[in-house]
Amino acid sequence: MGLSRRTFSALAGTTALGLALTGSGSLATNARTSRSVPTGPPPSPPTADGRRHSVGFDRYSLIVDGRRLVLWSGEMHPFRLPSPSLWRDVLQKMRAHGHNAVSVYVAWNYHSPAPGAYDFTGVRDLDLFLRTAAETGLYVILRPGPYINAEVDAGGFPGWLTATEGRARTADPTYLKHVDEWLTQVNTIAARHQFTKGTGTVLLYQIENEYDPSGAGAGLGATARDYMSHLYKKVRADGIDVPLFHNDKGRNGRWLPGSFDTGGEKGRWLYGFDGYPDPARTPPDWGHFGVGGRTGGATASPRTPGFLPEFGGGWFDGWGGATFQGKGYAEARRTRDAAYERRFHLTNLANGITLNNVYMTFGGTSWGWLPAPAVYTSYDYGAAFDEGRKAATAKLAPMHQLGHLLQRVPDFAKLDRAAAVRARDDRLKVYHLTNPDTGFHVYVVRNDTDEDISSTMPDAGFAVPFTVPARDALLLTADLALGRRKLKYATVPPMFCVTAGRQDIALFAGRYGDMAQIALESEQDVEATRLDPEGAWIYDRGLLRVTAPLGVGGLTRVRVEAAGSERPLLLLFADDATSLRLWPFDTPSGTVLVYGPPLVREVTVRGDTVHLTGDTYGATGLEVWAPRGVGRVTWNRRPVRTRISVTGSLLAEPLLPGVEPVTLPALDSGWRRRTEDPESEPDFDDSAWTVADKKTSFSITPVPEGQPVLFADDYGFHYGDVWYRGHVTEAAGAESVALSYSTGTQGLLMAWLDGTPLGTHRMPVPDKDTVGKGSWADTATFDLPRVLPQGAGGAHVLSVLVRPMQHDQDGGADDAHKVARGLTAVTFKGADTGASSQPEVRWRLQGAAEPDPVRGPLNNGGLFGEREGWHLPGFADGEWRTVDLPHADRGQGVTWYRKTFRLALDTGTDASIGLVLDDDPARAYRVQIFLNGWNMGQYINDVGPQHTFVLPNGILRTRGTNTLALAVLSDGTTPSGPRDVRLTLLGVAAGGVPVTPVDSPGR
Repeated sequence: MGLSRRTFSALAGTTALGLALTGSGSLATNARTSRSVPTGPPPSPPTADGRRHSVGFDRYSLIVDGRRLVLWSGEMHPFRLPSPSLWRDVLQKMRAHGHNAVSVYVAWNYHSPAPGAYDFTGVRDLDLFLRTAAETGLYVILRPGPYINAEVDAGGFPGWLTATEGRARTADPTYLKHVDEWLTQVNTIAARHQFTKGTGTVLLYQIENEYDPSGAGAGLGATARDYMSHLYKKVRADGIDVPLFHNDKGRNGRWLPGSFDTGGEKGRWLYGFDGYPDPARTPPDWGHFGVGGRTGGATASPRTPGFLPEFGGGWFDGWGGATFQGKGYAEARRTRDAAYERRFHLTNLANGITLNNVYMTFGGTSWGWLPAPAVYTSYDYGAAFDEGRKAATAKLAPMHQLGHLLQRVPDFAKLDRAAAVRARDDRLKVYHLTNPDTGFHVYVVRNDTDEDISSTMPDAGFAVPFTVPARDALLLTADLALGRRKLKYATVPPMFCVTAGRQDIALFAGRYGDMAQIALESEQDVEATRLDPEGAWIYDRGLLRVTAPLGVGGLTRVRVEAAGSERPLLLLFADDATSLRLWPFDTPSGTVLVYGPPLVREVTVRGDTVHLTGDTYGATGLEVWAPRGVGRVTWNRRPVRTRISVTGSLLAEPLLPGVEPVTLPALDSGWRRRTEDPESEPDFDDSAWTVADKKTSFSITPVPEGQPVLFADDYGFHYGDVWYRGHVTEAAGAESVALSYSTGTQGLLMAWLDGTPLGTHRMPVPDKDTVGKGSWADTATFDLPRVLPQGAGGAHVLSVLVRPMQHDQDGGADDAHKVARGLTAVTFKGADTGASSQPEVRWRLQGAAEPDPVRGPLNNGGLFGEREGWHLPGFADGEWRTVDLPHADRGQGVTWYRKTFRLALDTGTDASIGLVLDDDPARAYRVQIFLNGWNMGQYINDVGPQHTFVLPNGILRTRGTNTLALAVLSDGTTPSGPRDVRLTLLGVAAGGVPVTPVDSPGR
């Protein structure tokens, strides 16, 4: 919804707000000696400026170029957004909403289709991502594994590693050889983007991920220490000189400084720990106020700052949706809402955590065969930015406010636990901290009850009442420098204080309707001007007391001046929604503060003009506080007519235009349809298929005695569907066949004998107890359609299609990723088929063809249509049958549907579009969705919970023709769709970023 002209009227029209407190001033010091690093201005936003930089730390915080830095990072994975242009979109949104860093995994399997083969081009261009992050002004926390977990196939290990010798995640020389090769590839890129070199913004680097090979209660063995030591030394040898770290999967005190050999290097290793607390429980104390010691979180490493490499910004969901009662990620976002963010993040802040990374901040899509068995296609995660890149989730406001606060108020970088303080109502828990340099006081007041509580805190000087909502928290501050003035106390949190032009601007933000009460110290009488009717003030005995109801009437402004003062203070009061319209940006010319648009992406000052880019939804106002000498404004490269407001801001005369309506085409008619499964026919030519003739395997699944290895990975088929054809002879008396197979969650098997369907077997839908189970094994027994001829020696063909559903992760460092996928054993049963007289079977198998050179190894599986290019744009489907939807088939096997459609979105319109599939949940079928040849995910109609699939711009041609291909796999027990297939608008804005089409070769 746009902002009205009333919000920007002359009376109510001044500015938004600012930030950046300087505390006790700045002093360039050696980053390694914390005593010489007082509280002062934070480092400037990072860029690839060509200058050397120092990165160190002490027990309080990181220290960059002698200045303290609080890290407020958000996790995103470039591999979960296969459109490089959109990386900039998400990074700009993160930066605008208060993040100063981005944390990224680099997935080995995404870049390596085969041993010795690596691809960092196209959607896998890591160099481009790191350049984009630097251009956006974000530090980078780089996490290249070698194991990343991340709910991706095999935890990020490449498929080919499942068929190699040596135990992974140990000092095994064969495994380390492959690891070194991978790290050499990654580090060649990472080294040239290090912030220390001035050539990028990579600030921290992680080796390994939640590494715990010990088993319950055991110590970390010598081989594990040797492994970590090897990784450390390898990374350093590759030229990585920023601080290194590992993320303990809990508060276990694993991999503390000094726990393994770092080659004599000291003081460059950070201890970090991950935390995903249950939102229904009381927030835990992982630092100053906790149990202390080795299992106390931050207290395990008292000489390094509190570091959460992963803190739960949501949680993942599995097939069937057991985690969130079938409600999907909407429920994850509801249970980890704005109150959750305040309650848990403020508790972490009180406990001395100054390095924060929110996992996930943008979840994205596990497209193709990327997802681990534990998750379905969507990896939305309930994050602050949803899978469609929309930044309008309710939980965003506290993240936005806290991020800007921690960046702009340097006092938060150095806090000690202070004397205990109690609220008058004992149901409130109070944390008290103070900055030893500035005397700044922080009070985190938490309400763990189910009702709102109003109270006072007289011992801390808060005799005025404040309210903490049920299961929420409130940040109170006292003795804080606001530019040239000092805040005595405030009953609502500050969001920032900046100097823009000739004035300081301070913003206070909180819940709608809350009464903000602040007091400013002043030795002389001051002149306060109420610029909006909601604000009120009174001066009495050295204190200026200002009150304002948050959000009532929009933004409330009060200007404070004193005789002889050159720089007034503009106080701004906003509710959560209004705070999301306030955007402070630092430029070489000074700070710029923008108020009005729902997103400001970039701010550049050239001469007397400030150039803004950003997004609008509806028509909205614009107000800009700019450095001295700036009198002109452009918005998205167009001049904006402005006038000077009473607070010196540039106030746009016309409203900024909103977005034009977007119309999407219907998809219910004009489909082309064709069935496949020729592999099931007895006369199908499989002579070019791979012979299953191996006798041994590196899998941890045993090979049945007397049978060949049938595991798909041993023959190079790692992703997607796999076909088996067994040529059976001497099958006299066989009455049934037992097909043992192993898959991930929701795997299935289909079988035919001589072209006749035998049936389908599928793994059960997981419940709450099994939703995290990564490998499932079972045996499907099928009656044969007739008794095979006694002793005739006649040949028969047993055809089997297995959908493996990806490899388990290796979180326990037990080679779980090497559990077999595909068929594991085949046994015939009958009067004359005992263990010593099994029929002779010669097996051949076929999976995916050569990896797509553009889309990568995770895009395609082994369906006939995939091998023949039926999913690709330009495929000649003119002879296929034409059908309209809904269309139902009944039969075991695979049917393909293809359709082209055109979009003609206006230039400058950023529309996020999804594909929706709906049908009667009693119908058992699943769909692989291909857009312009890119595998955008899997839909399982009778399992769910996912029905909407994001189609990222770039892969989706928003101005041009698109090809949609659906591979429908049905078990034959029910009619199978598709029934309702439609496009849906997930979000739309005027603005966005320029999008380069992603290469989508066809035939």
